[in-house]
Amino acid sequence: MTSGLRERKKLATRLALHQAALQLVAERGLDGVSVDDIAARADVSPRTFFNYFPTKDDAVVGIDASAVGQAAERFAARPAHESPVEALRAVHAQQAAEMAGEPETLWPLRLRVIDEHPVLIARLHAVFGSAERALAEAIAVRTGTAVGTDVYPTLLAAVSGTAVRAALNAWLASDFTASLPALVDEAWDALAAGLPAPRR
Repeated sequence: MTSGLRERKKLATRLALHQAALQLVAERGLDGVSVDDIAARADVSPRTFFNYFPTKDDAVVGIDASAVGQAAERFAARPAHESPVEALRAVHAQQAAEMAGEPETLWPLRLRVIDEHPVLIARLHAVFGSAERALAEAIAVRTGTAVGTDVYPTLLAAVSGTAVRAALNAWLASDFTASLPALVDEAWDALAAGLPAPRR
């Protein structure tokens, strides 16, 4: 088996486990689902489950650890002439388009399930926090600043993460009828304008 095919099979198994976990928790609630249930729905053994996720909660949230640094990598690859804000906004626009187009409405189901189980919200925020730390390091490299010593990289990473979370919350509140890329763009517009109070 080639390495490319092996990786695709591993990704497919991981996705099958994540989707099974989401679907089962949506049907039965978090406490009504076991690792064995998830493995059976995905047609793999419980031992295989633990090759991909350490816990049931991790399978439900389902964000791959390798994806945590993706925003930072994309940010670092943006054209040098872009300001840090312009570069980060472009990265988030790309991510929002990908999230809205994931197979079988994966993000909408994930957000609904997480919203109904507060213990999972903490798990999702931990993932976002790891992503923000990686992004702060990338911002520091691009701007010649230092994480910890300088406020800018940590602040920009945190603000950008908050913008995405605000857009995701609005997407959930719209029952996913709104455009996620448009909501992310709206959040960045508000930040760029200095957060003026909305007109009533």
